[in-house]
Amino acid sequence: MSHPRLPAPRFTRSDTSRAEAFSDGVFAIAVTILVLGLATPPHRPDTLGHALARQWPAYVGYVASFGYVGVIWLNHHQTFARVRSMDRGLQAANLLLLFTTAAIPFPTGVVADALRTDVSGTDARVAVALYAGIAMAMCLSWAALFQYLGRHPELVDDAIEPDYTRLGVIRSYYGVLIYAVAGVLGYLVTPLVALAGFIVLPPFYFLSIEGVPRRRQAPGGR
Repeated sequence: MSHPRLPAPRFTRSDTSRAEAFSDGVFAIAVTILVLGLATPPHRPDTLGHALARQWPAYVGYVASFGYVGVIWLNHHQTFARVRSMDRGLQAANLLLLFTTAAIPFPTGVVADALRTDVSGTDARVAVALYAGIAMAMCLSWAALFQYLGRHPELVDDAIEPDYTRLGVIRSYYGVLIYAVAGVLGYLVTPLVALAGFIVLPPFYFLSIEGVPRRRQAPGGR
């Protein structure tokens, strides 16, 4: 006697706890790698102060990239506070975001080394363009995540702000534009212009971290 064939198991949605824990680990490793780029510079006796001062590009890179990763972590937390379940597509979008985040220490070290050698040389220009390119990829990964959430409202909390995902996409593309301009100007004009752009963007994302505040309903439902 033949038994009816059971349907193949289907991928089911899961809560966000494992994805958030894994993401937090990636963010923690990224900022740890950043601080490893700060080391005692080679120096002769009685020249430590001068050697530390010449290492200023490493400090600027650390501040800019730590702020960037820190704001990414805060935005990630605020976003996933609004997500109630994950499917395969959202997991893929989150992995793409982590992929670009984990790459940030690489261009940070490249920029620091290039600027220590020659602030306005060709290597420094290429280095800031590289940093801008990877930062643009990070912003695009955020745009992909917000666009996916916008197309799948069943994954987010019912109380989410109506324009949260749409404005998340807009904020992401602002980042793409600003990093692109900073990279081009840093390559064509001076790398210091790019550094200014790299430092400015993390505060922008921090100040807009809560997304869109909900409008309070007027008394009487008006």
